[in-house]
Amino acid sequence: MDLPVMPPVKPMLAKSVAKIPPGMHYEAKWDGFRAVVFRDGAEVELGSRTGKPLTRYFPELVEALRERLPERCVLDGEIMIARDGRLDFDALTERIHPADSRVRMLAGSTPTFLVAFDLLALADASLLDVPLEGRRALLVEALSGVTAPVHLAPATTDREVARHWFEQYEGAGLDGVVAKPLTLPYLRDERAMYKIKHERTADVVVAGYRFHRSGPVVGSLLLGLYDTGGTLQHVGVSASFTMKRRAELVEELEPLRLEDAAGHPWAAWEQEAAHEGARLPGAPSRWSARKDPSWVPVRPERVAEVAYDHMENGVRFRHTARFRRWRPDRTAESCVYGQLEEPVGYDLAEILGPRS
Repeated sequence: MDLPVMPPVKPMLAKSVAKIPPGMHYEAKWDGFRAVVFRDGAEVELGSRTGKPLTRYFPELVEALRERLPERCVLDGEIMIARDGRLDFDALTERIHPADSRVRMLAGSTPTFLVAFDLLALADASLLDVPLEGRRALLVEALSGVTAPVHLAPATTDREVARHWFEQYEGAGLDGVVAKPLTLPYLRDERAMYKIKHERTADVVVAGYRFHRSGPVVGSLLLGLYDTGGTLQHVGVSASFTMKRRAELVEELEPLRLEDAAGHPWAAWEQEAAHEGARLPGAPSRWSARKDPSWVPVRPERVAEVAYDHMENGVRFRHTARFRRWRPDRTAESCVYGQLEEPVGYDLAEILGPRS
């Protein structure tokens, strides 16, 4: 492979802002695996957000890219899986598997698609220093008439259209909206764009915590909600705290701390089989093989208000929840799934167009 922009490339990133800024280029914020695609003739490589290779996990997509992309190019985009008109991140994570036989089986049963939203190189020219407006025009021309499973990301410079996308597209599993200055060059591994994500709040039960890697202070709070059968289900974690606040949380939770997990709703976490079947926190995984699986159980009595963007399959927070405050006025039993707001459904085909 001999391209004007060579792997590995860490893609340009976005910083969070509360509102959609004016006067920019707007796109939907996709919820999949960020990927930089390199094609040089028959050679195709996929690089992750961290620069690590993804090629072996998506053989069906590699073949499609070889057939549909310009002969020599470097694209920035997102790899995703859709089911029933909605993005399915769970199915996507299953594709990262060490066994080649399973990867190829899943390539047939849960095929992926790519949405391309930036162009880093074309033929013998690097486009890293070309303003976004120019890169977008070249990308539109390069992917003119492209067919599924490769798609050109819809884009607009109309802020009202972007607001409409922000409100509607969540129903198809998208994260929000990304805003990019039209004069922006491609700045690798820099937070030069802006992302506007959905945020809701929920009252959750704090049923345990993990220690921080630096010492005996809270690293993350383990959060739960009660299902209709009265079982406390793990829904995610809250982990963004100052070191001072981490120490305070240990003191605040000390009266509820249990010597062991016996009798705790999540006592089964100590059994390896439970980790395999239920994706419980602390479980070893292919994403965090070196992570310390230990946790500190506490009596599930304290209620916290947390902010979240959206749910994964309606059962857990897709991303780390953000702690807002304690809720002494709420009982743990009142923290149920029914309080969570669900977005109105929206068919992904309406976003990607008739060729999807």
